[in-house]
Amino acid sequence: MEISPRKRLNFENTEIAFRNKSNADLNSAYWLFKAIGSNFLTQIGPPITIFFLKAGLPIKSIIKATIFKQFCGGETIAECEHTIGQLALGRVGTILDYSVEGEEEEEVFDFTCEEIIRTIERAAGDPRIPITVFKITGIGRFALLEKLDAKQELNVAETAEFEKVRARCEKICRRAYDKNVPIMIDAEETWIQKTIDELALDMMRLFNREKLLVYNTYQMYRHDKLADMKADHLIAKETGFILGVKMVRGAYMEKERKRALEMGYPSPIQPDKAASDADYNESLRYCVANIEEIGFVCGTHNEESCRILAQLLDDNSISHNHPHVYFAQLLGMSDNLSFNLSDSNYNVAKYVPYGPVKAVLPYLFRRAQENTSVAGQTSRELSLIEKEKKRRKL
Repeated sequence: MEISPRKRLNFENTEIAFRNKSNADLNSAYWLFKAIGSNFLTQIGPPITIFFLKAGLPIKSIIKATIFKQFCGGETIAECEHTIGQLALGRVGTILDYSVEGEEEEEVFDFTCEEIIRTIERAAGDPRIPITVFKITGIGRFALLEKLDAKQELNVAETAEFEKVRARCEKICRRAYDKNVPIMIDAEETWIQKTIDELALDMMRLFNREKLLVYNTYQMYRHDKLADMKADHLIAKETGFILGVKMVRGAYMEKERKRALEMGYPSPIQPDKAASDADYNESLRYCVANIEEIGFVCGTHNEESCRILAQLLDDNSISHNHPHVYFAQLLGMSDNLSFNLSDSNYNVAKYVPYGPVKAVLPYLFRRAQENTSVAGQTSRELSLIEKEKKRRKL
């Protein structure tokens, strides 16, 4: 009889978690999380960094050697090769994530579309890169999506502009289909999400009939997203496609609450963390119960959710490496989850963001702020690093 994963999975095993980190890497991560743990540094860091870069001061090399190195694979796909190899040593896959955001020009959207296709081309035939990902705001203007979500009428130019966004989205997904490389569409702010959801469902109708290819992302810190996922499953059953689900807790909580307060509408965010956790874990149960019709990526840094999913698979006699189930974490965080899960033969992949240092700064600042705002995240990372340093007698 197989041992319950609650006993077998040991997220405290730092030897496995940091097996591929050198002593220098470990020390570097230790001091970086120490710095991130300072709220003062996290708040003043972004404006100072941007000021230094605009002033032409040589800060890029400092960023690249510290926070960029911890959370990003490189500036190009080629620069990510070392990270791809290192993760693969621990049987953890790579999700190449071109993390340039906040752009507005059509030529940038066209370039980003082609860059996402390059990630698909790179992933094709390489089991070390099992999934790819993109953001709709990488290939289309935020304000345009906002107007569509608000059901405002588009003028002729805007209608043509959105057709280009749709065409880019379909071009990416078609290439993923042709190359047999699954692709996830990331979730974004609530006031553009309806349009993203509609695009994602359209892509699933086109490409998920024979195989699991396109995933949409459901942010479970929203009180309506568990119901949305179940409704989408019914659409998938009626229409005849496999539903691709990536479930996360969410990344825009403070911004969402602030906007709701300022504009006087009910907050879309759950009343408390317990409610988010409950919906997240219920989404895992629902997906496992419908595993032939739903393929899902459990994107989480939450140990309890990882344990619950591991237990669900065993309780339902589902193999640890079932192709419809993946665990995913971000590069540079929660190595104790990623590598201990892969050591127990679960499918695991890390998001590996890449792009020019200056363009990836918004992503890096979010990671630093997330580590300070999520209760206990930084202290958890530090305690694990300290434990491994002690084990290595550093």
